[in-house]
Amino acid sequence: MDVMKYIEQAGQDAWSVPGLSDDTPRRQFRRVGIIGAGTMGGGIAMNFATVGIPVRIVERAEDALERGLKVVRGHYQRSADKGRYSQEEVEARMDRLNGTTRMEDLADCDLIIEAVFEDIELKRTIFSALDKIAKPGAILATNTSALNIDAIAAMTDRPEDVIGLHFFSPANVMKLLEIVRAEKTADDVVATCMDLAQTIRKVATLVGVCPGFVGNRILFKRQEQAMKLVYKGVMPWEVDAAINAFGFRMGPFQMSDLAGLDIGWSKGATTENPIRDALCEIDRRGQKTNAGYYDYDAARTPIPSEVTEKIIRDVTSVTEAASVSQQDIIETCIFPMINESVKILEEGKAQRPSDIDIVWLNGYGWPADKGGPMWYGDMVGAPAVLAKLEELAAEDDGFAPAQLLRDLAASGGKFTDIDTGGLRVGKD
Repeated sequence: MDVMKYIEQAGQDAWSVPGLSDDTPRRQFRRVGIIGAGTMGGGIAMNFATVGIPVRIVERAEDALERGLKVVRGHYQRSADKGRYSQEEVEARMDRLNGTTRMEDLADCDLIIEAVFEDIELKRTIFSALDKIAKPGAILATNTSALNIDAIAAMTDRPEDVIGLHFFSPANVMKLLEIVRAEKTADDVVATCMDLAQTIRKVATLVGVCPGFVGNRILFKRQEQAMKLVYKGVMPWEVDAAINAFGFRMGPFQMSDLAGLDIGWSKGATTENPIRDALCEIDRRGQKTNAGYYDYDAARTPIPSEVTEKIIRDVTSVTEAASVSQQDIIETCIFPMINESVKILEEGKAQRPSDIDIVWLNGYGWPADKGGPMWYGDMVGAPAVLAKLEELAAEDDGFAPAQLLRDLAASGGKFTDIDTGGLRVGKD
């Protein structure tokens, strides 16, 4: 099978949920509620308004609500100005959005999606309140990108109604939707949300609860190795250049600058990333300040920065640039992603290897000619991946090879043929 046929088949298979009966009833969703009118909440709301589903958006303050709805209108207006649809359609979509500052106004919603700041105590507080407000049978969803949904669901007396709907940013553009099945999520909630994903034209994969779920859990391993390279004297733009050469449009540090270096940081904070801390302290917070790991010109072109290089030298005490080949950078960053994918399958947090590839193709821009982490693993072979992981694990046992990786290397097996019995639910 060639890579494009594989991707097509993987996309079809992702919709299949083994063990979920075809006659599983679906819940109705005539009205959707969204908590949070920021970047994520507004983008999520657009998915529903675009396909004709009324949305009620809650924000704490009137000015934040107005600002969020103004941003949504701006997105629609720009599309209309480009001739994609009429001005009447802009108004029709905006008419489907109803803003409020009262969470109690979500009482008649069939699906409520929480899209607030990534803080588990805040989310637990919200779900405790929703438990008292939402009508019986309403689906309660969290848009968390990494947190423990079982711990969030435990704040309610109806954990069977709780599920993760992890939209990717910008939510009105990105195709991927990770549907996260928690320990007690009911079958009909899963079935309804898989159908819902098709209704709002997303590509869905069903995954299990673990830190970062599938996509971000794998991403974290790439980010860790990218930063380890920097501490060896490899500059961020050298790492990014290698990942760009592999086929990603953005490398780890380009992506960080785009997202904003100050996510999870505050003035005077000391985090596990002192290089990021030092950059933020001098207001180098990414593209939004025209400086982060890179300098940026008026066209937001990333330019290697002498300021960043000096900060890195000061923090790491490495005075000479390391000599690391582009191929070695690629293997150091990419092969741990393959290993982490195998661990996810070992733990039963993904249904099948191809689902992992669908996540990375649709959510993170994995180059299509390399098929996804599992397909690419087969391109290079398990023995090569194992050799690199053994090398990396000698420095950090957090990158120890998965036992299943060792088995594949010994047997000559393929990553795309891994069958661990599918998704299992339950707490970590």
